[in-house]
Amino acid sequence: MDLKSTFANVLKAQVLSSWTEEDLLSLIETPKHVHLGDLAFPCFKLAKEYRKAPGAIAEELAGKLASPLFSKVEAAGPYVNVHFDSAAAGKEIVHSILQHGDQYGKHSFGSGKTVVLDMSSPNIAKPFSMGHLRSTVIGNGIANLAEACGYETVKINYIGDWGTQFGKLIVAFKKWGDEEKVKENPIAELFTLYKKFHEEAALHPSLEEEGRKAFKLLEDGDEEITRLWKWFKTESLEAFKTIYSLLGVEFDSYNGEAFFNDKMNEVVELLEEKQLLETSQGAKVVRMEDESLPPCLIKKTDGATLYATRDLAAALYRHREYSFDEALYVVGQEQTVHFKQVKEVLQKLGYEWAHNMKHIPFGLYLKDGKKMSTRKGRVILLEEVVQEAISMAHNNIKKKNPDLKDADQVARDVGVGAVLFHDLKNDRLNDIEFSLEHMLTFEGETGPYLQYTHARAQSILRKAGVSQHSTFVGLEDKASWEVIKQLRLFPETVERAWKNYAPSILAKYLLELAKSFNSYYGNTKILNDDSKQASRLTLVYSVASVLSKGLGMLGIGAPKEM
Repeated sequence: MDLKSTFANVLKAQVLSSWTEEDLLSLIETPKHVHLGDLAFPCFKLAKEYRKAPGAIAEELAGKLASPLFSKVEAAGPYVNVHFDSAAAGKEIVHSILQHGDQYGKHSFGSGKTVVLDMSSPNIAKPFSMGHLRSTVIGNGIANLAEACGYETVKINYIGDWGTQFGKLIVAFKKWGDEEKVKENPIAELFTLYKKFHEEAALHPSLEEEGRKAFKLLEDGDEEITRLWKWFKTESLEAFKTIYSLLGVEFDSYNGEAFFNDKMNEVVELLEEKQLLETSQGAKVVRMEDESLPPCLIKKTDGATLYATRDLAAALYRHREYSFDEALYVVGQEQTVHFKQVKEVLQKLGYEWAHNMKHIPFGLYLKDGKKMSTRKGRVILLEEVVQEAISMAHNNIKKKNPDLKDADQVARDVGVGAVLFHDLKNDRLNDIEFSLEHMLTFEGETGPYLQYTHARAQSILRKAGVSQHSTFVGLEDKASWEVIKQLRLFPETVERAWKNYAPSILAKYLLELAKSFNSYYGNTKILNDDSKQASRLTLVYSVASVLSKGLGMLGIGAPKEM
């Protein structure tokens, strides 16, 4: 049951018949302080219609509103505040959770629509660092939220498998590489060669030209250079897939930059047909003064295409292939101008669907306040962090629950959950200073805290000898009502998190739910054989269910025992 809808319907039926439920719902708020009630309706927009001050209108409305679910309605300045009857409203809310089962918190407004997500997208022949984590887990969280709202999703890993850097890597391999070493530990060895190239190039600038020439040979299809490139790519993808498996992330496409090599001429031809291409200092550009943007570079002076050309070709291909309703680019905020340019160029070409392309920016993982850089070797390897987190979880299990079944799987869920939640609880636009200590803390606002809360709820249900409940006659104590109010917010939180492309909204909600439940647990004897025990256990079941669903949407496991 949605208390917001109940309040809106009472407002409409009893005092505001000319308003739509949708308009009323858009105005209803949840007060920040508990003593102000459970929901509030601001009267500012009624001042013109009523020709009265908002405070006077609130007093008038408060005296006219009544419902069996309301325990008190009062005016507080320009707001009408409603307090719900905890037993009656709580019964409706919990019954709604039980009735909807696995569908509680899910929506259908995305049904029949497709969302394409460009996410993760590491460069081949480079290690998967903490810098790649954000795009991967934020993108995966947004995809899960989209699916919870009824959308079909297509997750695309736009692998960085083309560009001058591969010419440089090939030069480095030919000069200093050892094929056996690369076979034994491909990513680490290729990364070492990549760093060595830049160290040597600083002393011998002519190496840069050698790298460019090697890439030109790759573009021209040189047999040996192409063989090396394909080998580096195959080894890299296998290593990446191991990490994705560890994180529980899957993709529908690994079409990288090279996939669009034969698809860029169409973009150039379309731009020429529309007379949008201009020559600037020998390069081909699309002017964007009217959009207050720098020119979009389409071809360099030597005729080579650029990132924008490739992204334009990729957008055209994806729309034809998937007929997307939204295309989301989960890419760092430093690429904001680039995506504005790409979108504007497509709109200049007359593609209306370009309006539905959105850049979903995020902040950086910083190391000692600085951006991570593979070129400079300032990088923290994601797999090492995840494995250390899993190892730490193992050690905790050995100390606290040595006889735990499926200890390896639980340690994996907890370790991975610690890393993922450390990222997802932060607003995606914020930078995050990397701290292994904070990430692997298993107390406070962490993934393991949520998982332990879920396991605690499951433990209570096991002790009671039941796994599911359908009996809830209502609870009147304040602690249970605080939990029920949090449970009520789950569906609207999922919707809000999706509409803001912000998994952090869901992450923060789950923390609030866990805190309210743990407070309830600490102040209530749940297993007390009285007339209310069945209702208390049903409440525990409802909390476990919502925590499990919410964690799942964030890509985090919810062990039943820890």
